[in-house]
Amino acid sequence: MVRTRTKKLRGGHYGRGMKAGRGKGKRGGSGMAGLGKHRAIWLIKNDPYHFGVHGFTSHHYGRPKLPITLGELAVMYEDLGKRGFVNEEAGVAEIDLKTAGYDKLLGSGEFRIKSKIIIPEATEKAINKLSPYGTTVEVDGSGPAE
Repeated sequence: MVRTRTKKLRGGHYGRGMKAGRGKGKRGGSGMAGLGKHRAIWLIKNDPYHFGVHGFTSHHYGRPKLPITLGELAVMYEDLGKRGFVNEEAGVAEIDLKTAGYDKLLGSGEFRIKSKIIIPEATEKAINKLSPYGTTVEVDGSGPAE
């Protein structure tokens, strides 16, 4: 008697059972099948972040603002001069912090050199601290801030 494929798949003699020889039978499914059932432990061990949303995507790629305080400015004054960001004319130093890469002047610390500071933003505290020493702050190149 010749055994046909149908006869082979009917179980018994070859030990494959009814469905084991068909499709993805004994493997428990293909791909990611069974992750919530018979492959749950595998999932916990090997891919714990499989489900859910993790983290976020920032769509803002702009450069963060770089502030400088009056105290830092006093310490860096000579270095800024060596790098070409300080020009002295008629006894008044012009400090171009905008070109140096700084975005905001903050008021903590002391800076007592008579000068003209060019920067995009400055706090009121910084401007008020500088005015007794004859220093003017030119905000965003649009003229001196009072």
